[in-house]
Amino acid sequence: MTGRKSEDAAPASQYRERNSTADRALDILGMFSEGKLSVSGQEVATALGTARSTAYRYLQSLVGSGFLEEDPGGGFRLGLRVLELARLARRGYGLSEIALPVMRGLCTEVGETVLLTRRAGGAAICVERCEAEHPVRISYERGSVLPANAGASALALLAWLPEEECRALLEGQRLQRFTARTMTDVDVLMARLTEIRRDGYTVSRGELDADILGIAAPVRGSSGAVVAALSVAALEHRVPDRRLEEVVGAVRDAAELISGQLAVTGD
Repeated sequence: MTGRKSEDAAPASQYRERNSTADRALDILGMFSEGKLSVSGQEVATALGTARSTAYRYLQSLVGSGFLEEDPGGGFRLGLRVLELARLARRGYGLSEIALPVMRGLCTEVGETVLLTRRAGGAAICVERCEAEHPVRISYERGSVLPANAGASALALLAWLPEEECRALLEGQRLQRFTARTMTDVDVLMARLTEIRRDGYTVSRGELDADILGIAAPVRGSSGAVVAALSVAALEHRVPDRRLEEVVGAVRDAAELISGQLAVTGD
C-alpha cells in the first residue's frame, strides 16, 4: 500500500517540476524585448535568482529545442522555433479578431455605434458592427453591401486609392443619390477625397442616412495599404460641434491601434 502511494506521488512531483521548469523557460523568453535582443547567462541567473550553472541548464534546454540559439556576439538570442511560432500565430489572427476588442472599447468610450468596413471593387461592405446602448437605424448592417460614394466609411476606403484607379472606379458605376447631401459628381468626390487624405479622417453628415453623422478613419495592414475603415455612426444631435474633435480623436486612435496590431501579425 505504501509502495503504491509512493508511485502515485512520483508523477505528481515530476509534474510540479516540469511545471516549474516551464515557468522558468517562459521567464527567460520574457526577458527579450525590442531593446534587448540578447541575454547572458549571468543576466538569466540574476533574473531567476539561481546559480549560473542552473541558468545555463535552462538556457541549453531552450537551445536544444530551438527556442534560443547562441549569439555570435555573446550570450543567447531568440531561435528559429520562435519565428515559426510567430508565423503560426499570425495565421491564426484575422482582421475581425483584432478589430473587435478595439471596436468594443471605442463603442464604450464614445457611446455610439462602431462599424468596420472593407472595400470590394466599387462597394463598401460592413464586416463588423458594435451596437451602442441606443441603437440607430442605418444602412450599414453587418454584411450589407453599399455603393462607394456615400458615407464616411466608403469615402475613407476610397481616399487612399491611386487617383486614376479611384476615378475609374467612380466613373464606372452609377452613383446613387440617397439623400439631398449625397455626392454624385465625380469631380466633387475626387476633391473631397483629397481633403480626406490630407486630414487623415472624414466626417459625413446625412450623406447616406438622413440625420446620421459618420466619422471614419483608415485601418492599414502590414504593408501600409488601407485594408478597412473604422467608423462611428450617430444621430447628428448626439455629436455636436463641441464634441466632434473628441470623437474624431477616439476614432483615429482606435484605427491606429488596429493598424499597429495588424502590422505585428503581418496581415
